Amino acid sequence: MEECVGLRERKKAATRQALHEAALRLAVEHGPDRVTVEAIADAANVSRRTFSNYFCGKEEALFHGDTLRLRQLLAQVADEPAELPPWAALTRAVLAQAEEGYDDPAEPWLSRRRRLHGHPTLVAHQVAAYAAIERELATELAGRLSGPDAPLRSRIVAATFLASLRVAAQEWLGHPDRPLREVLRDVLAHAAPTAG
Repeated sequence: MEECVGLRERKKAATRQALHEAALRLAVEHGPDRVTVEAIADAANVSRRTFSNYFCGKEEALFHGDTLRLRQLLAQVADEPAELPPWAALTRAVLAQAEEGYDDPAEPWLSRRRRLHGHPTLVAHQVAAYAAIERELATELAGRLSGPDAPLRSRIVAATFLASLRVAAQEWLGHPDRPLREVLRDVLAHAAPTAG
């Protein structure tokens, strides 16, 4: 039975990834405003209903990769030693994640992100995705802090960290000759809180 569940989950993940890839490709080719859910479903060889089983809209399909990376980052932060202060745990986790080959200029993800970067119709969804992960990240960080103001401080650290990631991504997309890890290290060092 476990094999059946495993296969089903892999098929779901493959369908979700195919929809994401189709959305990205179409958005780069035609612009995000001209892409429809129907076109994405057709490009992925699934029905409109199947699309709706996986994503609420084209923006969610476009940002699926970013959402996955943020979720992986959250898991990596949780795996960092409990005695590490929040900023150190965040920095270690994101630098480890950056090892995954984002620096390859031939990588389609990089060129696609560069072409979609800052598109006005996508900004609202990106902000919402970051806000959702910010709450979860703050909850994770609160356990690394003490004192009555720990929940507030954890929210501030989470928000500062995610804003720093956005700045680092913008810097790197604009100057891809620098390795992502180097850009992240510099930005996070500048943004590091003096305590915690």
